[in-house]
Amino acid sequence: MSENQQPGGVQSVERALSLLELMHANGSVITLSELAALSSLPTATIHRLLRTLAGRGYVRQLANRRYALGPRLIGLGEAASRQLGDIGLAALADLVEHLGETANMAVLDSGMVLYVAQVPSRHSMRMFTEVGRRVHAHDSGVGKAVLAQLSDDAVRQIVARRGMPTPTPHSIATIEELLEELARVRARGYAIDDEEQEIGVRCLSVGVPNAPTPTAISVSGPAARVDEEFERRASVALQEAARAIAASIEVG
Repeated sequence: MSENQQPGGVQSVERALSLLELMHANGSVITLSELAALSSLPTATIHRLLRTLAGRGYVRQLANRRYALGPRLIGLGEAASRQLGDIGLAALADLVEHLGETANMAVLDSGMVLYVAQVPSRHSMRMFTEVGRRVHAHDSGVGKAVLAQLSDDAVRQIVARRGMPTPTPHSIATIEELLEELARVRARGYAIDDEEQEIGVRCLSVGVPNAPTPTAISVSGPAARVDEEFERRASVALQEAARAIAASIEVG
């Protein structure tokens, strides 16, 4: 971690924050030895930092001696998610104006996908999900776009913790299928939910680069309208919107 230390930064603070980031990226529940392997820090140093974080409520130790993110982070995370959603609203509105379908923004939250912003389509028949809703990542477009930003090991840990329910016959059912699909997402540049979360609904999604937490935006609608021609237009528009959001985050 020392090689990533910012000039003028406080080493202990940077190390503590890096541990929180590692916990978040690896499913939010982790052992001391796993943190040591991922961080290259001495176990004694990690234990001391975790004890301090636990004392402030940012980390908690479970009965099985694993460490989990603590409740003190919930309020901070909710406030940050709302702010991130507000940043994305203008780009989502542009997507709806250009493509005509509902646009969403979502983040990875404790191994689930949390919707933080939405601009609905003007069509009477449209995709609808509530801001604040949490869904599994493996069977949603935004979820796969988020998971594609993580390592395969991190994805395995999330699936082991959260499971892989199959809400439709089209849903991905095994970790091997999921990892193969994520490789396709990375190569293609966008994710597709082809009636995997809800029959009759298709979704296209891309990740937002350099977001403070794994983030994705999407457009969703009836499968009859979200066809191959729509996919070609939407994949380009989504990439442009993601870059605009990333630029807004950097300015903010």
